[in-house]
Amino acid sequence: MLVGASLFAVSALLCIVGYLFVSVPGNWFGSSPTLRWTAAELAVTQGSGQASAEGLRVSAPGAQGIAIVSIQTSFRSAGYAAVAWDTADVPNDLAAALVWRNDYEPGRRFTRPLTVEARRLLPITLADDPNWIGKINGLALIVRGDLSQPMLIRGVEAKPMTAAQVLHDRVREWLAFEPWSGGSINSRNGGADAQDLPLPFALAAIVGVALIIYAVLARWRPQTVGPFRPLIAGGLFVCAWFLLDVPWQWNLAREARATFKQYAGKSWRERHLAAEDGPLFAFIEQARAKLPPPPVRVFMAADALYFRDRGAYHLYPYNVYFDPYRNTMPDAAKLRSGDYLVVFRRKGVQFDPAQKKLRWDGGQPLDAEILFAEGGGAAFAIH
Repeated sequence: MLVGASLFAVSALLCIVGYLFVSVPGNWFGSSPTLRWTAAELAVTQGSGQASAEGLRVSAPGAQGIAIVSIQTSFRSAGYAAVAWDTADVPNDLAAALVWRNDYEPGRRFTRPLTVEARRLLPITLADDPNWIGKINGLALIVRGDLSQPMLIRGVEAKPMTAAQVLHDRVREWLAFEPWSGGSINSRNGGADAQDLPLPFALAAIVGVALIIYAVLARWRPQTVGPFRPLIAGGLFVCAWFLLDVPWQWNLAREARATFKQYAGKSWRERHLAAEDGPLFAFIEQARAKLPPPPVRVFMAADALYFRDRGAYHLYPYNVYFDPYRNTMPDAAKLRSGDYLVVFRRKGVQFDPAQKKLRWDGGQPLDAEILFAEGGGAAFAIH
């Protein structure tokens, strides 16, 4: 046990030092605190955005298809090696860049492109940029692309990126709360959605280095660790497995607590309304009240597969039709009087209440009556 623990500790120390050697962009030690600006301090100077409880939602670009979010700052660049925008729901094909000004050339704006990964903007290191100098008198984020699904900005940070902060950021990523998702039954990210150093890889490296050290010492210095024992090698893997399992159990306990807060003490209907598809459930509930009793044919349509699938589920036991693979509408020529159409957040559907004509995607109009419309959805009776 002493040999195995010593090998694991020495290997962990070597791997940590090696990682810091390639990851810390500037001084390993420093006293500059991390500077953070919240979403309330950000200003949308081009395009449109809306403040929410989560942060700032940037929903549309302005002139030339560009949206700009800026913040007034005043700090010395020498103590801060990186800038990190706290974002979510960033389209993967969005072009983004960081812009700043310094007091050496106050009339110029300097730009560095940002990388989008896992629907967030990755931090950018600026210690090697010759224009990251003097006092930084303003930061801005420029994005170009489709913002039909608004991106979320929670704030921005200027980081000193010392050794302690790099380690702190990695541990924070490993222990970040991972809520339930559609893939939770099969997989787990192991913390934050995007990680600079995933914990399984780090532990695999530690075990690998420890095994190399052990094999070398057992071959050349057996008086130190004794002959090579498979039990010690296996113990290193068990130790790494345990270190992976502890944060998983901790996250599982937090998931259970979140589930309890979301659903405990609620009725069947209240639990559905509290679920992720609560708005869809509320809409289908009101649409069902306008439909005749089963069996009738009901067609479910939505731009998102999730809404088509869940909408059809909430409409059972009606005879429900929906396309599980493509965003399609039913063939107008095959609809008949007595059929019903339910649409939820589906573009291209048009209804003329004066003539009582329904059409979609520029197709042939049908005689129809609107039964219910609310929250981006509607239910129609085909005549």
